[in-house]
Formats: sequence, C-alpha cells, structure tokens
Amino acid sequence: MTDSTDKLSYFQAITGVEDIDLCTEILSAHNWDLEQAISTFTSTSTSSTVKNDNNTPATTSATATGNNAPIDTFQPPETVNNGNGTSLVWNIITLPITIVSGSLGLVSSAIGLGFWIAGGVLSYTLGVLGFGSSVSPRISSSSANSAGAEAVEFVEMFEREYGNRHVNFVGEGFMEVLQRSRREFKLMFVYLHSPEHPDTEKFCVETLCSEVLSEFVNENFVAWGGSVRGVEGFKMGNSLKASKFPFCAVVMAATNQRIALLQQIEGPKSPEEMLTLLQRVLEESSTVLVAARLEAEERINNIRLREEQDAAYQAALEADQARERQRKEEEERLAREAAEAERKQKEEEEARVKAAREAAEREAALVKLREEKGLSLGPEPEKGPDVSQVLVRLPNGDRKGRRFYCTATIQSLYDFVDSSSSLEIGNYTLATNFPRVLYGPDKLSLTLKEAGLHPQVSLFVELNS
Repeated sequence: MTDSTDKLSYFQAITGVEDIDLCTEILSAHNWDLEQAISTFTSTSTSSTVKNDNNTPATTSATATGNNAPIDTFQPPETVNNGNGTSLVWNIITLPITIVSGSLGLVSSAIGLGFWIAGGVLSYTLGVLGFGSSVSPRISSSSANSAGAEAVEFVEMFEREYGNRHVNFVGEGFMEVLQRSRREFKLMFVYLHSPEHPDTEKFCVETLCSEVLSEFVNENFVAWGGSVRGVEGFKMGNSLKASKFPFCAVVMAATNQRIALLQQIEGPKSPEEMLTLLQRVLEESSTVLVAARLEAEERINNIRLREEQDAAYQAALEADQARERQRKEEEERLAREAAEAERKQKEEEEARVKAAREAAEREAALVKLREEKGLSLGPEPEKGPDVSQVLVRLPNGDRKGRRFYCTATIQSLYDFVDSSSSLEIGNYTLATNFPRVLYGPDKLSLTLKEAGLHPQVSLFVELNS
C-alpha cells in the first residue's frame, strides 16, 4: 500500500478507530509507517475508563492473562477511615508493565505483572496532550537505568528553564521514587509536564517554583516529575488518565504493582490552591502514614529483638569455639616461631659466610687489578726533555709523584693513581686548578704533551658525587 488514503483505511480497519483526523495524527506521528503505528497503538494502549464528575476519576485494574484479558473494575473505590469521621478515597491503579518491569530489570513482555489492554488509549492520550503531526512521544522499552536517566534529564531541563528553586524532583525512575516514598513513610507527589501546553510555563514559574509550596512539598512529600514526551511520563499520563494540564497527583504505594491515587489536580492552580489541596490530602492520609510507620517500627523492633537473642546465643557459641581455636593457634604460633627463628639463624649464618667470601674475592680482585695497572706503567723514566714530572694530590692530603714520558696517555695517570692509592677505581676525576680543567673519560687517549701537561703538572683528585 503506497498512498496515504490506503494506509489510513487499513489503519482504521485494524484498530477500529473511526475518527479520521485522529488516525491521521497517529500515522503522521510515525512518519506514515503503517507497521510501526499499528505496533505502537496495540502495544501501548490500555483499558479506558469513564471519568467521574469533578476531579475524581473512576479507576480500573487490568491483569493480563492472554490477548483477551478481563478487566476488573474497582467499584466502589477502596476507602480508609482517617479517624475524624470522614473517609479518604483511594483509587487503585495498576502500573503499566513497562514502569514495573523497568524497575525490576525485566523485559516489557514479562508475564504475570499486568498488561495494558489494547484499544483507544493512544487516541485518548494524543487528544489530551494536543500532539500534532510533528510531535510524537518517544516510546521504547525502558530499563531502570534509562528511567533514571530520563528523570535526571527532566530535572536538568526544569532547572534550565525555570531555575533552581522548585519542588525537589528526585532524579530516579518512577518505581524507584515510589519505593523511596514507601521507605520514608511519605506520600508521592507526581507532576506530568506537557511542554506544548499554554499553561505550563506559568504554572511552573508561579506555582512549582513558589518558595512556600516547594518547601511544603519538599518537607512532606517525595516528588517525581516526568515529561509526557518521555517514556515514563507518557505511560504515567495514560495510567493516571491525565485529561487536562498542568497535571499533578498524590499517590501512595499499594500492593501487586499498584498505586493508590489520593488526589488528582488538573489544570492551572495557584500556589495557595495547591497548598490547600496538598494540606488536605496530607491531613486525611496522616493516620495511614502513622499506622504504617508504627507497624514498620514494631516489625523492626521484633526483628531486632530476635536478632539480639540469636546474636547472644551465637556469641556464646563463638566464644567457646574461639577459645579452642585460640589454644590451637597459640600452639601453632609457637611452633612456627621456633621454626622461623631457626630458619633465620641459618640464613644469617649463610649470608655472613657468603658476604665474607665475596668481600675477600673482591679485595683479591682489586689487589690484582692494582698490580696489573702498576705493571702496565713500566719502569719510571729518568729526567729528560721528553719526560714529564707529574704530582697528584689525593683527597686525604697525600701527594703522589712520578715521571712519565710525554707520549704517555692520560689513562696512564689514572693507572698510576689506581695502583698507588686506596681510592675506588673509576670513582674520581683528575683535574688542574689553574686553569681548571677536568680530564675525564673523553680525554683518556690524549698524550701528556697533547693535553698540555708537559713538562710538568700538578693535579688533584676530585671525587665523583
């Protein structure tokens, strides 16, 4: 099927949606990719609900057992007496499979957690959010990491657009924040952000960034925010049946991957109006939160008591075992120390013998080398025009003198010093004072005459550092 009319007709036949404009929006949002549009429609749709009057929506729960999953409608909603003569109405909502499975690290097709029932929800959400053909929600499988990254991205966007003073949205996925609220015994404040809605900017600037409201929410709630253009924001918009923006809700964790919807706030509200609504729901749910906290504390105390009793018994048992183990370890330690002392004594004796032998060998080699250097000089020549008189002053003040033929090399002077002193061979340099000249390795092959040391010269030994 190649043209738009055929694709539109085929999409209507498959989905059962009669609204041509809505079908056109859905196909346009998917670049007229028929297969992708049908796949998205059927995989993200959920059971639709009929709204009650005012701000309290009727809620449903769906558990998938197959392609034709039954829908269980909660009528009437669960109620909890708050102790003051009134009842707090809880609308129980089953979370989308992608929200729950993302928290658990499961694939979104996992069985037994509750699917969204196919039919009508995509058209419902697109109509509510006012998405045109150029805007489509990013629908993809979500993991805990991607949900957290999406939340962080939302917080960064919010602060970039509206500043740093605002409700403290936690940069984690919805399920992680829900569990955080459960641990902290607080209600969860939910904000769904619709970037294209004309009331969004004013609501964010004047209400969510209000100092009084943000301080109240930050102190009494755990807040989560998401954009309806994101995966979790889009899913939660469908789950909470958001029909008007700006949209806020107060929820509490329930059982079996469900949440209790305590308050749904739709449309622009002033900080004062928001504060009144939130104070009311907080007061009405306080008995539930206190009871949950007390129950948790009692449970923790009972667990701690059992742990202390078990620990006392275990400590006594371990003390007996430790004493026996310590006795054996002490015996083993004494045996090891005796063996180690004997081994060290033997090694030290062997090391002394080896060191003495090596020192004797080095000394013998040094004596032999000095003798060889002395023999290499040959007999000392008599005074004459071709003979140079050399005087060497050692570091200890001693002076060594000898005559050399002027054709002898600088190396001969080093051999003379090596053979007639106790200096370490190779650890010094011969030099003259006036002018100061060092006769290092680069000048060893020069003759005395070439080096300017003829007919006589006075040298001193400069030790190398």
